[in-house]
Amino acid sequence: MHRTIEPAIQYWGTPVVLVSTLGEDGRVNVAPMSSAFWLGWTCMLGLDASSLTVANLERERSCVLNLASAANADAVNALALTTGSTSVPLHKKLLGYRHEPDKLGAASLSTLPSVAVPVPRIAECEVHLEAVVEKIRPIARGDARMAIPACSVELRIVKVHVEESLLLAADKVDPARWTPLIMSFRRLFARGAEVGPSRLARGDEAAYAPWKAGLARRTAARVLGAVAEVRYGIAEDD
Repeated sequence: MHRTIEPAIQYWGTPVVLVSTLGEDGRVNVAPMSSAFWLGWTCMLGLDASSLTVANLERERSCVLNLASAANADAVNALALTTGSTSVPLHKKLLGYRHEPDKLGAASLSTLPSVAVPVPRIAECEVHLEAVVEKIRPIARGDARMAIPACSVELRIVKVHVEESLLLAADKVDPARWTPLIMSFRRLFARGAEVGPSRLARGDEAAYAPWKAGLARRTAARVLGAVAEVRYGIAEDD
């Protein structure tokens, strides 16, 4: 029997991606995220519009999608609840985020040069997708349950690099060997088995659903969301 519910978040199980971008000063920013899907050679990302990653994508128009495996769980946790933005948005502070200027050092990651984009790849990841930005759009502006300014990023994949041990043939990945790290309701899994504790899951999940709280909390969330939208919301990227 099914039951109608209102979960705080819609994290149904998607692959974790370490998105590498270049800042204005040339510093490499690395952001873990899991709101991603692919269709052909197009990838769609869902991101907090206040993030440094979005600012870098808007300016530089390129990135590398470094797909995390179970072996990268520690690096993902090291980067969780951090932001490269020097000014941490209030809605992120309330979720426990802090500024981290050296994402690579914080997660003990190293880089490799890319081929088609200026952004470097993350050496410790087994799959690298070099990509260019096609479109950035605001999303969910009419949904009161979206507590942050959000956007979708349409990317065109231009180069794919895969660890040789994962290949069946020159251009064919062996799905039995590729073990993507999966984020499901803020917890990390690989092929159905949880690989360890998720730092992101330490806080109360209800923090992601202020619309389900009392009147005072809902009102505060609406005000905070309006302020964040004015400061960080983006226009249609035509």
